Amino acid sequence: MGAALALTLSLVACGRGPDGIQPGTYRVVLQLPGGELPFGLDLERAQGAWSGHLINGPERVELSEVAVNGSHLEIRMPGFENRLIADGQEGRLTGEMIISKPEGKDQHLPLSGRFKQTYRFFPPARGSGLNVSGRWSVTFTAQDGQEEAAVGEFSQAQDIVTGTFLTNGGDHRYLAGQVQGNELYLSTFDGAHAFLYKAKVTGTDGGLAGDFWSGSALHERWVAKRDEHAALPDAYSVTAMREQEPKFEFAFPDLAGNTVTSKDAKFQGKVLVIALGGSWCPNCHDEAAFLQPLYREYRDQGLEIVALMFEHFGDFKRAVAATRRFREQYGIEYTTLIAGVSDLDEAAKKLPMLQKFYGFPTTVIVARNGQVRKIHTGFSGPATGEHYKQLTDEFRNNLNQLLAER
Repeated sequence: MGAALALTLSLVACGRGPDGIQPGTYRVVLQLPGGELPFGLDLERAQGAWSGHLINGPERVELSEVAVNGSHLEIRMPGFENRLIADGQEGRLTGEMIISKPEGKDQHLPLSGRFKQTYRFFPPARGSGLNVSGRWSVTFTAQDGQEEAAVGEFSQAQDIVTGTFLTNGGDHRYLAGQVQGNELYLSTFDGAHAFLYKAKVTGTDGGLAGDFWSGSALHERWVAKRDEHAALPDAYSVTAMREQEPKFEFAFPDLAGNTVTSKDAKFQGKVLVIALGGSWCPNCHDEAAFLQPLYREYRDQGLEIVALMFEHFGDFKRAVAATRRFREQYGIEYTTLIAGVSDLDEAAKKLPMLQKFYGFPTTVIVARNGQVRKIHTGFSGPATGEHYKQLTDEFRNNLNQLLAER
């Protein structure tokens, strides 16, 4: 065996690898103010074309826009405006994750990666004395003191933890992490949101207290206590129509700039689902993945769906471009309109018929006679397991009842 070949094989065996971007699994770390946020990146090459997946516990987010030029890697996140840019050398990645934000305040998160590392936070351990499996009552507290209730649901095998937080606005997606000593570490990066959680056991009751970071800007404290009966308010009770506003009416431009209104003939006598969201919103992606096949199944029976998109960009062309990526990602055939920017106060002004606009996604269900029957806040996606099945089954049952009305 030649000396050069022996050196190359030795580097690959110890996880360094030769220069350039190599197919295989990388442990990637984003640098947040609260520390390192790890996730898995699997790169694949077939017939000269590159693809890949983001890995968060059981979740594998497909990446179809992967470009490799020698030692340079660029990935556009599916359905989002976000980009991963890195260079590879000796099995290492160095670069940044660019996350699109309103008013051009994009976040640039430093990035590093190691080839053939598959653990999350720490090398595998034999076990841990801390067990966080089960259901938790959780409170997140923002820096301004505002509190948000949540429910944590976790599973644990040795030191490996998976699960999610459920909130009125939707779930925190697939979280993966580990316990070490009396500490819990969780993270996710799904192409849009970079979430990092750390917590320690507090007191004798086994409660948890720690910090939550989202990207480079948001930091909250959180506390949790075991509670098998922890629950959130009914998602259909969070938002309601004002008494003097019996109908949900809208008039916004479509992607070609033509105004579409709720009074158009296309929507008359139809069961109408109005999805308030944006391409930047991961829970809205989960909802769209459910709504598009539902639309294809029920549209001949009288269902119409309209997505009112509140994008990060006040510029119409940029908002349209972001929405087009969103449509392409899920093969959306239903109507999408550009309703405004992704600011809750601004969105509330555009939707004065609602008593309170809590957040994205919010889904309004309208009967054939134009009456609003239900308003659902948030969306519990596949990461929530049984909650997702319950929500989607209930949604179908509601639609079947409304479609049967004449």
